[in-house]
Amino acid sequence: MEDMIRVESTNIIEKQAINEELYTRFLNYLDVRPKTVETYKKAIRQFLVYLQENDIRYPERDDVIRFRDQLKENHKPSTVQLYIIAVKQFFKWLAQEGIYQDITVNVKGAKLDRSHKKDYLTQSQSHRMMEKIDRETMKGKRDYAILAAMITGGLRTIEVIRADIQDLGTAGGSTVLYLQGKGHDEKADYVKIPAPVEEAIRDYLAERKRAKGTDPLFASLSHQNMGKRMTTRAVSGIVKDHLIEAGYNSDRLTAHSMRHTAATLNLLNGGSLEETQQLLRHTNINTTMIYLHNLERANNNSEARIAAAVFG
Repeated sequence: MEDMIRVESTNIIEKQAINEELYTRFLNYLDVRPKTVETYKKAIRQFLVYLQENDIRYPERDDVIRFRDQLKENHKPSTVQLYIIAVKQFFKWLAQEGIYQDITVNVKGAKLDRSHKKDYLTQSQSHRMMEKIDRETMKGKRDYAILAAMITGGLRTIEVIRADIQDLGTAGGSTVLYLQGKGHDEKADYVKIPAPVEEAIRDYLAERKRAKGTDPLFASLSHQNMGKRMTTRAVSGIVKDHLIEAGYNSDRLTAHSMRHTAATLNLLNGGSLEETQQLLRHTNINTTMIYLHNLERANNNSEARIAAAVFG
């Protein structure tokens, strides 16, 4: 009976019929977001191509391992990890449905480096970047407000574009911005908006005049999308342009660096680990610990002490 199941499932995989009916059932079972769906599609399609190219009719555990090792040759560890997770979930579902055995048990993905791959701006560098922005134009007012909110609140690009004007509110006597964070369906979290940041946002909104509460807080200025919601790519481009304008042209400095900057400056200026976790809206404090470990290493002067002992 088991052989019959294996032959049937292998024929399905070989003909790639799972790309349609079975694959749709698989996605419905997962109940994941559209972006995750696209990742799973790419991963499983690439796995099927691998099976075809190597004439594998009855995939076994070793085939998944060899597929993973092939991915490592031209993909980042984070991509390899995502692809293997997708393949593992797929075979787990196939086994549950009685279509094919789970051949991915105990197959590991890629070892990920938990340190940050992006730099942050120092206090003086942050000041220089903000100072360079021309606030006499609509674009300058908007960009200044975006960067001010990102640096002080650790906003992600997705949180920037999802924010509406009506998401500005109050909590405990402070002006706040309610956010729809990564993996959330509602705007349940918020960041406090310090007075200089609120002033920048209000100054920008005053220029927009007839904007409604349901309009995006930070709107596009392009001719094709004037007043509409921006994309995360557009926000990333804005940040990168101002980084370069300030003289900080590095592949390690991106829009996500503004989030790293918020966390690092908070810790350097007396913020606790728990406060920084709350600021960044991390579910797991171990994620926030990475920032603390990076700072501890940066402040570790062991090399200088050893050099002084050896060379005098």
